Amino acid sequence: MITPPEHRITAIVVDDERLARNSLKRLVAEFPGIEIIGEAANAIVAKKSIEELQPDLVFLDVQMPGASGFDMLETLDYMPHIVFVTAFDEYALKAFEVSAIGYLVKPIDPKRLQMALHKVIAVVEQQRLAEQTRASSVTQSENLSDVAANYRSEDERFFVRDGDQCWFVRLGDIRLFESEGSYTRLYFDKHKPLILRTLASLEERLHPHSFFRANRKHIINLSFVRKLEPQADGRMLMTLEDGSVIEVSRRQTLKFRSMKSL
Repeated sequence: MITPPEHRITAIVVDDERLARNSLKRLVAEFPGIEIIGEAANAIVAKKSIEELQPDLVFLDVQMPGASGFDMLETLDYMPHIVFVTAFDEYALKAFEVSAIGYLVKPIDPKRLQMALHKVIAVVEQQRLAEQTRASSVTQSENLSDVAANYRSEDERFFVRDGDQCWFVRLGDIRLFESEGSYTRLYFDKHKPLILRTLASLEERLHPHSFFRANRKHIINLSFVRKLEPQADGRMLMTLEDGSVIEVSRRQTLKFRSMKSL
């Protein structure tokens, strides 16, 4: 048996097979502190349930009629922890590539389920502790409009797919966003996939004190900036950790100086 979490962990089961959902629910019911709060038989219902209920965990079947589990993940604004459930080894391997909490191969081995839930509990409780620590550090001097804007936390993760490659990417690990029409290219580690979201739509959810709109084409994660170089024409150059040099427009240079009181 696993040690129950300090607070309940909520979960949703997503699988197109009713018997498979019921079997998994029965197995999970044996673990105290893990509560199944919903289920879905396809990606459309799953997306709606995840966005409305915001569970800590989703047991996700990868291959379903219509949109796959991977297709659904790409559309989510709220990203829970994921344990993939699959009958196919090829999908199990792909699940490892996207850094999910784990994967379960049908028929589910209770010991593998226990191992996955051990990891879930550890990760969720660590995340909750970090959130409590951040909340306790909030001061009255913070701008309430920033709180109301509902900016995304740097610890939030996004599912990103580019061809056969998939990742769960922590927002704070993305050093640069680059507009390419209706798409945006993300730069993190050695990767630079494209996602079907405009730079403007992303900017609305990024905290301006951490992510700075340098020009029409780029948003920079300021934690990756290593050098600032003022230019004679009023512009500024920002050099990132990877050596990339981004030009900041005159207007945004003035905004940056005002924001940082330079």
